Amino acid sequence: MFPLTATGRSAPPFGPERQKSARAMANETQKKFGYPGTLIRDYRHWCVLLRPAQVTLGSLVLVCKDEARQFSELSPQAFAELGDAVIGIEQALKAFRPWDKINYLMLMMVDPDVHFHVIPRYSEPQDHHGRTFPDTGWPGPPNLADAVTPSTDECTALIDDLKSVWPEQD
Repeated sequence: MFPLTATGRSAPPFGPERQKSARAMANETQKKFGYPGTLIRDYRHWCVLLRPAQVTLGSLVLVCKDEARQFSELSPQAFAELGDAVIGIEQALKAFRPWDKINYLMLMMVDPDVHFHVIPRYSEPQDHHGRTFPDTGWPGPPNLADAVTPSTDECTALIDDLKSVWPEQD
């Protein structure tokens, strides 16, 4: 048995057991986008993940942890916290690499849980650790089909770089 958390739930220790437990509790959409390995920021009702297919440098997925398959099914608490998550995303991405525009796409055609694809937009190609990330859709809609798929090491570097500039929030 694992120790109890402040909410009285049993929690595994840190390490592989905790990651296994986090993945087991994650919703289908979180798992599809690599949770917990792609986690950048965890909020009470939302998590910010690195999008494995980088439409542009710093593309993210903002996934609601509520059991909601439609936007209207979100809890009032999740709606309230959405603003904090958006502020964190925009400040972190701006500190990481100043974007020209930012797009939030709520498509939910394939992945069932409420989530947004967050696509920072750049008028010029961006380089990160020797890899070029073009915005092939600029200045029109983002070209989701033309994404860069970074290696595991490149994803780790992106996650670390984004975590390092994430603003502290209550």
